[in-house]
Amino acid sequence: MPLDLVGEDPDSPEGRCPAVYVDPGTGDFYFQGLLITDPLVLAEIARHGTLHTDEAVVRLPARMASIIAEAAAGTYEPGRLGHGPADSTEVLKVAKHTALHLEMRDAYDPSHPAYRDFLSGGSGWYEMKNWRQIVQDAVGRGVTIRRVRVVSEPLSDYIRWEHMLTAQNVAAGEDVRWLPRERAWDLMLPGADFWLFDHKLVMFNFCAGDGTEIPEEKSSNDPAVVARCLTAFEQVWERAIPHEQYKLP
Repeated sequence: MPLDLVGEDPDSPEGRCPAVYVDPGTGDFYFQGLLITDPLVLAEIARHGTLHTDEAVVRLPARMASIIAEAAAGTYEPGRLGHGPADSTEVLKVAKHTALHLEMRDAYDPSHPAYRDFLSGGSGWYEMKNWRQIVQDAVGRGVTIRRVRVVSEPLSDYIRWEHMLTAQNVAAGEDVRWLPRERAWDLMLPGADFWLFDHKLVMFNFCAGDGTEIPEEKSSNDPAVVARCLTAFEQVWERAIPHEQYKLP
């Protein structure tokens, strides 16, 4: 069912996209906005009518009034495109409480200049300035960031390089742990790495066979998918070794 995008909130923070859509066939409206859970707001709405189990209340900011009016009047231009899905970094910038990251590969970006330097006998060191700032900002507003890596032993060259750089993650505010794969043999883990934000949104990350990142991410806010990923993460976390205690085998 193709929908026409009428418009998105131009002032929305990164990672969020309140929007208005129209079904060109039926003329029905679709609103994407902040899901309302405030009991006072819901009670006020319930005072005027019953909110059924298959209904939800969403909020769009007042500054989108002209976009809603454009949808109602049918004066929007068909074929408009949105800014595209947010990636996990953008979502981390607006996370409120928790960000959990499960990594399960033994190699990622094989073309990274610092990694190639590491392979050639150099230090392989580089400053992760942008990432450290994002993490520091998130931690500063109260977000808990946990990262756990399931790795094969003996370690791959990539994981050895990554282990060396992890001091920067920890210094920025991440809590990092490592789990040797042989200790995870009986755990039922997802088929891809993922980020889980605020126990509400899962974003799966994919790589090609050589570790090259595939830019497209798959996301889900299905409570069943979120619950399975949260269970998998916590099972790995419980067994994993804190970074400062994990010595290279």
